Amino acid sequence: MTKYADIVVPVPLWKLFTYGIPEETGLKLCQAESIAYEINIQIGSRVLVPFGKSNKLTTGIVWSIHNNKPEDYETKPIAQTLDNDPILFPQQLDLWKWISEYYFCPIGDVYRAALPAGLRLESESCFYLNPDFEPENQLSQNETIILDYISNKTSASILEINKIIGLKSAHRFVKQLLEINAIFVEEKVTQKYKTKKEKVLYLGTDFRSEEALSKVFDKLQKAPKQLELLMTFIQKSGSLKDALNGKRISRNKLFSKKDNLVGSQLDLLIKKNILQQETRIIDRLDFSDIATIPISTLSDEQTNALNEIKLGFEEKKPVLLHGVTSSGKTEIYITLIEEALNKNFQVLYILPEIALTTQITRRLKLRFGNKLGVYHSKYSDNERVEIWNDLLKNKNYRVIVGVRSAIFLPFSNLGLIIIDEEHENSFKQYDPSPRYHARDVALVLGKYFNANVLLGSATPSIESYYNTKIGKYILVELNSRYKGICLPEILLVDIKDAKKRKIMVSHFSPPLLELITKALEKKEQIILFQNRRGFAPYLECKGCGWVPKCKHCDVSLTYHKNINNLICHYCGYSVDVYFVCKACEMPALNAMGFGTQKIEEEIQKIFPETKVARLDLDTTRSKNSYDKILSDFEHGKVDILIGTQMVSKGLDFDRVSLVGILNADSLLNYPDFRAYEKSFQMLTQVSGRAGRKYSQGKVVIQTSNPKHQIFNYVYENNYTNFFKEQIEERQKHKYPPFHRLVFIVLKHKNFNTVIEASKILTNLLRSIFGNRIIGPFEPHINRISDYYLQQIILKLEKTASHQNAKIQLHNSINRLLSDEKFRYVFVSVDVDPY
Repeated sequence: MTKYADIVVPVPLWKLFTYGIPEETGLKLCQAESIAYEINIQIGSRVLVPFGKSNKLTTGIVWSIHNNKPEDYETKPIAQTLDNDPILFPQQLDLWKWISEYYFCPIGDVYRAALPAGLRLESESCFYLNPDFEPENQLSQNETIILDYISNKTSASILEINKIIGLKSAHRFVKQLLEINAIFVEEKVTQKYKTKKEKVLYLGTDFRSEEALSKVFDKLQKAPKQLELLMTFIQKSGSLKDALNGKRISRNKLFSKKDNLVGSQLDLLIKKNILQQETRIIDRLDFSDIATIPISTLSDEQTNALNEIKLGFEEKKPVLLHGVTSSGKTEIYITLIEEALNKNFQVLYILPEIALTTQITRRLKLRFGNKLGVYHSKYSDNERVEIWNDLLKNKNYRVIVGVRSAIFLPFSNLGLIIIDEEHENSFKQYDPSPRYHARDVALVLGKYFNANVLLGSATPSIESYYNTKIGKYILVELNSRYKGICLPEILLVDIKDAKKRKIMVSHFSPPLLELITKALEKKEQIILFQNRRGFAPYLECKGCGWVPKCKHCDVSLTYHKNINNLICHYCGYSVDVYFVCKACEMPALNAMGFGTQKIEEEIQKIFPETKVARLDLDTTRSKNSYDKILSDFEHGKVDILIGTQMVSKGLDFDRVSLVGILNADSLLNYPDFRAYEKSFQMLTQVSGRAGRKYSQGKVVIQTSNPKHQIFNYVYENNYTNFFKEQIEERQKHKYPPFHRLVFIVLKHKNFNTVIEASKILTNLLRSIFGNRIIGPFEPHINRISDYYLQQIILKLEKTASHQNAKIQLHNSINRLLSDEKFRYVFVSVDVDPY
């Protein structure tokens, strides 16, 4: 009986696709050696399947195997298997399904987010000349160029053809040549992941005795450079005994690649078989032994908290550890990790930002050595594949530190999940789909493995803290800093009054400058927080008020002085700085507002002898940039660190005595129901960087409204009262955690089309959901990358059926898009958009 497999393919489609499993053997396993391999297709393994009209080959994941032939279409056969064994365990496939259903996204989108690009193979069309082709009619100029090019190259890809005829797309010419049989096409699959190889050297088998080697030395007296090189080889082998035993050493260790003269001498030694050379596969990952230190002894308060956490785990409930900044939460995490490893469990430690992995990785490496792996987007595709494979085979890594994408790794025996800084909105994926929240997905993952889940924060999210109130989570608290260090002293400075009295120096109030001066005199460090990168938010003409805007988005361009550009932070569009107003042609453009670049420039002017660094998206684009900036600051090479929200997230520096928050009002004025929550969290977290080890720190909060209630909560470090106020507001206005929010965003390049489509979809949804539907309306930014946006909000009771709502929403969107007029309207759905 013919067997079939349901396959997930990496395209934004909701359904699985059924393929036939060939009955004959000889289906090839796609590896470096293309060896024949008896068919062994398993659930969770990769296969190559033809997809679409062009039958391009793509990598699919086997979801299920059955005997049911589809009635609606003829199945295509699976082309190749890619794995001996599954690369995904059942728990990962269950998680994919849950994400797709809960977050209302195609399963193909989940696939693309979950699997490293290096594990996804796709074919490329290669075009070959038909040697028997004789044209009946005259070919066009472009067709002739294409044929000439292919005949000289043997084959060509579509990208090469586009380039030689100078067009974005040459498909119509290629199609014509295919129709008249002038060329034919084959699909070629290339392996994206490539093993890392190095050339190694070892002593030739005929020279592995002291007597033979002595004769070689005598012969090489007339070739002193070769003799010197051979002596260097023996020295770098460790000892003569190691060399005689055939120890391999890297060719690169012997000499620099740029040293061509030494390279030629080495080739002569290889030619004489004195040294022999081979290529070996090496790990990109460092598994060398690392000296570790014992786990620190916990304080009495930490020990009590640890015991409460364990009691919570016994109840099989997630535990929320609410500990003030610098209360020693990380040491509790480390103790729990050690206990999990002793039980042979794997551990997942999730952080909201790549910046945080740098510091925490160093701390965990000291405790767990090379059992610790790190997984995030700054690693190359090849490195991520190797981490994936190591975890899949349960080889080295037992603890994984990562950002939100780490939840997709192939754990097989996960026993503990730690979600640090659980309140952070960086855990939420906004674009592209799937728009999941890693904290909430991790909780589901924990259920699949029956793993313990610990959430930690000094400023918990309203939703998580509410879950402790209703008994869904267990609450454990740490109310004082480690070793009794006091929480920082907070000073609120009224900059509105300071500006009136004209005592501000640039963007710095006198109290802040005085405290910076004192800190520098004591050789202490300072953090200055401004939640906007760039030099200035925008330029404005003094004469007519014109502001340069992005031509693709409805936002002003941000001025970046160091590269002398205006840049859109939404689509990346950039132009050179205007020196003359485009409206009135007056040379009267002024930089308005201030970002981290401007703060850096101004602070350097005021304190010219001070070492200053900046931590924001612009300075941390490369893989090691986070590490370099934070390491320099940690080792005292930087006196003042200026940064955006990156500096607020759990970083731990011993010598920071002062934190300055330069414009606290900007946090409060965002059009979002969570604006006050985010402000409280951000201000408290940034303040917590001060005075963490040796003495009480100071925090200066500059604001035009020092009497605002949020500042009072931060000043008193009063999370409980803050929560009470916010939860009452949420219940009153039907916001989470009492209602579930779903944002539906429509976009199209024609403004009238998207307006009309949004009204029709709103009416369809309102007929089903009634007054739970709000909108349509323009979002805060109503045009991005040339697409006009409209938004609809669905407020759904937590008791309502999520599954039924999803079906109704799906049907309504399909009804809209079935109209030819709205065929190219994009509709995205964001469940829990916070």
